Amino acid sequence: MDIAKQLASGVDAMGLCVTEQQQNQLIEYLLMLEKWNKVYNLTAVRNLTDMVTLHLLDSMSILSHITSKKLLDVGSGGGLPGVVLAICRPDLQVTTIDKVQKKAIFMRQVKGELALNNLHVIQGRVEDFQPEEQFDGIVSRAFSDIANFIDLTKHLLVEGGYWYAMKGVMPTLTLGNLGLGEPVIHRLEVSGLDAERHLVTIQKV
Repeated sequence: MDIAKQLASGVDAMGLCVTEQQQNQLIEYLLMLEKWNKVYNLTAVRNLTDMVTLHLLDSMSILSHITSKKLLDVGSGGGLPGVVLAICRPDLQVTTIDKVQKKAIFMRQVKGELALNNLHVIQGRVEDFQPEEQFDGIVSRAFSDIANFIDLTKHLLVEGGYWYAMKGVMPTLTLGNLGLGEPVIHRLEVSGLDAERHLVTIQKV
């Protein structure tokens, strides 16, 4: 099966509303990721078929849970999940941040080539990031443990906003007394992936 058919099949199986044009952009992004990966080592996943499952469909599995309008993706690496979310949700303003220069350069190249006007790329450490406006959602995919993720980014989230932490197996939550809303754990289904995936959402209250 070619990767376009694999992606389309996964989108159908997961019940996602992703247009043909958006799927084409996702494939373009993936081909760029594979090309740059040979020089810049952006991801440990090398096989395109595996990339469709582990990068695209995995990132897309949280689409229905993102209620924010202005989202920050922390430790975005090669753009996961931030670039994928920006492609699938043109109405969503997505900012990606990574401290590694080559990863930020790659994401800026993707933004330009795919004309993603809703994508903004920052290079730097998230704890030093001081934007003019806060975000109403902050997402991470394997960034760090959840308590550390919250601690490093709490200055960036508006009151009432949500943290979205993407995890593998059911996470053990040791959040302590952070003065937060009750964590909600969603089990995610990723087409073609025989492994556990979860999303932990926590509201800043």
